[in-house]
Amino acid sequence: MSTQGLPPPSRDDRVSESNWLEGRFNQWSMWHMRELLPTQTVHRGTGQVLSLHRSSREEDVRSVGLVRVDGSRGTVGEVLDDTFTDAFAVLHDGSLVSETYAPGGGPAQVHAVLSVTKSLVGCVAGTLIDRGVLEEHRDVVAYLPELTGSGYAGATVRHLLDMRTGVRFLEDYTDPGADVRRMDSWVIGRGHRSDQGLYGFIATLPRERDHGGAFRYRSCDTDVLGWACERASGERMAQLISELVWAPMGAEQDAEIACDRQGTAVHDGGFAATARDLLRFGQLLLTGGVVPVDDSDQLTVLPGGWLRQAWAVDSDVRGAFRDSPAEASFPGGWYRNQFWFRPGEFGDVLLCLGIHGQMVHVSRRTGTVCVKLSSWPVAQHHGFLQDTLRACDAVGGALMETEAAGDAGRLPGVVSGLSRRGRGSHRGGPVV
Repeated sequence: MSTQGLPPPSRDDRVSESNWLEGRFNQWSMWHMRELLPTQTVHRGTGQVLSLHRSSREEDVRSVGLVRVDGSRGTVGEVLDDTFTDAFAVLHDGSLVSETYAPGGGPAQVHAVLSVTKSLVGCVAGTLIDRGVLEEHRDVVAYLPELTGSGYAGATVRHLLDMRTGVRFLEDYTDPGADVRRMDSWVIGRGHRSDQGLYGFIATLPRERDHGGAFRYRSCDTDVLGWACERASGERMAQLISELVWAPMGAEQDAEIACDRQGTAVHDGGFAATARDLLRFGQLLLTGGVVPVDDSDQLTVLPGGWLRQAWAVDSDVRGAFRDSPAEASFPGGWYRNQFWFRPGEFGDVLLCLGIHGQMVHVSRRTGTVCVKLSSWPVAQHHGFLQDTLRACDAVGGALMETEAAGDAGRLPGVVSGLSRRGRGSHRGGPVV
């Protein structure tokens, strides 16, 4: 679907906190989350903004060619037009080389990023662990005694980080009775016992298997992780993201995080930010957690070891992912520290992903960060996702002016050959 030349969408009086993600409304509501949901401000602080210098050779990335998931040849521009793109922005070697917005959006407007939120919460947890505030291998009940009788008893912070708890939670966006939909009802304060909010819902979840097994994507695990971060630090998540990530990385604009009626942040998917600030976040991940202060100095924002741990897959982490439904969508991939990883055409790629087409794509080998914000009419779409990944890979390759290298482009220190499969297209289960 092309949005080029169309007028900006306007609000429909029927849009509400219950239906704002539906395809008939979300081209408007993604840019206007705070008008529909209670939110808290994630302040950028008063420090210096990290400059995004314009590249001396701004690229027409829309013309870059690629092979789409259905085998046809196309361009990046065609993929963007076909996948309900609200914003697309690219950094290469720290310089802004491309930036486009659909009608209704712009560089100063925040856009809902949904489960990209999880990666920010993971960074907060990693920083608290590095500072000794949060213990990686401690039972989460030690921080949250409210969960003693729940399925989370016996799960560690590490299990939460890698989504390897044994809690029963169905994350199926097509099933109105799925746990993820029931959780939404508790968050917005609708239905039986929903006055207890997000944390009240989490305490009702049972366990279905031992903790520490195969990876299973569960938004509730991130909500418990965020709750533990708040309890250990004594601060709310909006303040933690601001102090530990957003302000020190040099964000230009305040961000927002949605919360329930009790003021609890939706750790699994409540964040909203500008595309440019998401580029800054991706660049922070690309550079190992540091940002330049001046020509001769840099500031460490995220623990370098935390990010190296995430990139350097081992047999245990790889095996947990291989045995999950996500393997079919990301063959050879893994999930670690609230980040997705996928072998791309130009080396391994770190991904922050959200439903309805939100993505931060970080390629170390090509030195490229791509941010795509979208309003897919459905929560998950295999073709849209795979074409977007191919488009971002192609942009990085074009900017690096090289041929695809596969595993040959793997960086030192990253284990390879752990039951990886080929690079071809594989239709699999849903990936958020």
